[in-house]
Amino acid sequence: LRSLVGSEMCIRDRFYIFNSVWGRSSYQLWGILCIVFVILILVTACITIAMTYFQLSTEDYRWWWQSFLLGGSTGPFIFVYTIFYYAFRSPMTGFLQAAFYFGYMSIICYFFFLMLGTVGFFSSLVFVRLIFGHLHIE
Repeated sequence: LRSLVGSEMCIRDRFYIFNSVWGRSSYQLWGILCIVFVILILVTACITIAMTYFQLSTEDYRWWWQSFLLGGSTGPFIFVYTIFYYAFRSPMTGFLQAAFYFGYMSIICYFFFLMLGTVGFFSSLVFVRLIFGHLHIE
């Protein structure tokens, strides 16, 4: 639920991208796509840092996998949107088209899971090293 913000932030652009890849239209707003991608990276990093801070505040120091899974959990939300797009928006029918579509989209969603999970982990790592680097125990 916490990564729903990162996923829903770019829902409108996702519709146009899906139409250009799986439909018959072309995508022409490449500058806006780059801006949305940078915003997605920044929102993922900020949300992961905030959740890592809340986790460390409760004295739970097992933040490694939590930060990776929280950052990468946008990937399953994208896959849920691919199911919605296939069922309600695309004209595709048949087993071969469904297998081709869901095969490639599962690879793309797994890539987003790994990419955003890595962003979440490294942003949390920098944050944790920064806050524990400034602790002075006397």
